[in-house]
Amino acid sequence: MNRQRLLIIALLLLAVLGFYLSGAHTFFTLETLQAYRSDFQAAFNQSPWRVAGIFFIVYVAITSLSLPGATLLTLLGGMLFGLGWGVLIISFASTIGATLAFLLSRFLFQKPIEKRFPRQFAAVNRGVERDGALYLFTMRLVPAFPFFMINLVMGLTQIKTTTFYWVSQVAMFPGTAIYVNAGGQLGDLESLAGILSPTLIASFVMLAIFPWIARRIVSLVQRRKAYKGFTRPAHFDYDIVVIGGGSAGLVTSYIGSAVKAKVALVEKHKMGGDCLNTGCVPSKALIRAAHAAHEVRTASRFGVNTSEPEIDFTKVMSHVHQAITDIEPHDSVERYSSLGVEVYQDHATLISPWEIKVGEKTLTARHIVLATGARPRVPTLPGIEHAPVLTSENLWSLTELPKRLVVLGGGAIGCELSQSFARLGSQVTLVEGAPQLLGREDQDVGDYVERVLTREGVSVMSGAKAVEVTQDDQQHQLVVEHNGERATLSFDYLLVSVGRQANVEGMGLEALGITTTNAGTLDLNERLQTRLPNIWACGDLAGPYQLTHAAAHQAWHAAVNALFGELKSFAVDYRFMPAVVYLQPEVARVGLNEKEATAKGVAFEVTHYAMSESDRAIAEGATEGFIKVLTVPGKDKILGATIVAQNAGEWLGEFTLAMKHGLGLNKILGTIHPYPTLGEAAKATAGVWKNAHKPERILALLERYFRWRRGTEK
Repeated sequence: MNRQRLLIIALLLLAVLGFYLSGAHTFFTLETLQAYRSDFQAAFNQSPWRVAGIFFIVYVAITSLSLPGATLLTLLGGMLFGLGWGVLIISFASTIGATLAFLLSRFLFQKPIEKRFPRQFAAVNRGVERDGALYLFTMRLVPAFPFFMINLVMGLTQIKTTTFYWVSQVAMFPGTAIYVNAGGQLGDLESLAGILSPTLIASFVMLAIFPWIARRIVSLVQRRKAYKGFTRPAHFDYDIVVIGGGSAGLVTSYIGSAVKAKVALVEKHKMGGDCLNTGCVPSKALIRAAHAAHEVRTASRFGVNTSEPEIDFTKVMSHVHQAITDIEPHDSVERYSSLGVEVYQDHATLISPWEIKVGEKTLTARHIVLATGARPRVPTLPGIEHAPVLTSENLWSLTELPKRLVVLGGGAIGCELSQSFARLGSQVTLVEGAPQLLGREDQDVGDYVERVLTREGVSVMSGAKAVEVTQDDQQHQLVVEHNGERATLSFDYLLVSVGRQANVEGMGLEALGITTTNAGTLDLNERLQTRLPNIWACGDLAGPYQLTHAAAHQAWHAAVNALFGELKSFAVDYRFMPAVVYLQPEVARVGLNEKEATAKGVAFEVTHYAMSESDRAIAEGATEGFIKVLTVPGKDKILGATIVAQNAGEWLGEFTLAMKHGLGLNKILGTIHPYPTLGEAAKATAGVWKNAHKPERILALLERYFRWRRGTEK
């Protein structure tokens, strides 16, 4: 921060300090103002322009410095000047003062804060550029928002000063008039009994109902703006039409049908979406088969001697497809039809906010929920179009085990599949561009996973940049830059797992003005609405998480908000979102880790427990891994928990439940856990925290007390 800014901040602090030290703040009480009312009125009658000018300057100063007293001054203006003069003076004074506060905030804090939080403010400014005037108008109309906070916060955005001024001038006028009118009624009081006068009661009723009226007006304005150019149907075929039959769409449809809404579900491919057909189910079936091979291979550590397992890859894939077949009835057309959902298996295109073309038929719905999911992202590497590329979509059509497999991407999917194929007998090389595997996790977690994979035969190249794909003598190679040198990796298949992109194309969203974020997901508010209030989204299409349980969590909000949002709606709460990487040992986390807490400036303590201390882990030969819990310094409130252990995902729920309901480590420590279990390690971790926060002074007193009881205290 430069010297000029520091000087202005110092002057402002001196002004505020002077305001309080001089006792000026004591003047802004109703009793004081009533005591001087007659003097003020006499001065006003003698020199109205002079008194009005001084009042105007004081009001501007109070609001520009964000000092308390503006509300009382508004009531005073009504009490002394009356409705006409009061509204005229205060309307302009408040807007000028607010604009000065806005400019001060912009000059002093905008650049430093934008530099500190560039990504967050980029998103904010995109919204301001699109709907900034409307957002400001909304907040100005609703008195629940402190006006001084609006001035300061808007100063941090890129909204134009002229826009800020005229929107504030217009939007604050109704509220100013109501407060001035109430002040005029207060000025007529001769005793407390006058509070019961009908005129005064009417003024306060207006104050009470004004926020509700303002919200309704703003809502109507927003809707008219969003739906301009579209004609709403006179009646609807459905309450909700859901587009996409994956996890998010199925849950939305289920909830809608459960509350007796009329629901249609449109899916152009397979019911169950990625999770059933190409994601969660087949990958976990493959992981289980690979785990069985690893158990046989390492059984000698338990005294069970076996030979090297013989892998029948055809039967492995048969097991994978059988798992899909066995779960298919849960997500089938027949099941959802039996629940009352009308299922259409065709392509859907939105032709208006309420009309969806499905094949040759047009459906109308009060609400539309988009749940079209995402697909694997394939990088645009030179030569990759001629290579045998696998993704999570086509991987399951393999009939032979790849001898040489290069995996591009060291996230959850890349690590899981690298370990599985290595255990099944493939020669696997894992290439990750970031310095560590599982880049969102702490460094120690990434390092631990790399050691495990390396020990199991995976060649890990972290910090490696993929350059191109080449072909030579019928062999394909991935060329990478690693540690300042180029390396050539030959492969039979290149498995790409570098992320997923939302399926937003081909639905007619552009024609409706529905936009996307920089991440490629739909641009939604916290209640999962698009710019059109009756069109919602959930699942991978909505972001920010690409997890089946996150999709189900969002689907509940999308369904409930769509059906009952006019009465009550709910913002999505992502604070306690668990996630699991299904390696062995598994990596499970909920809440903050050290990397995220540090980036967000959140103070924390770390409690660490090694799984080698767990009796059940010792008995199972599963002593690898640890638990790491972040807590508020000096308190047992849990900020986040990371578990690296066998079956970690199965007992992460205890920490998730504790965080969701505000239970600290003391509550976990006081809960009976069955012995011996791996989950008992959660209680042991709480014990480590408790031991580190022992009340040493009390324990010293207890030690003296027991010595005294034994008769050894002198």
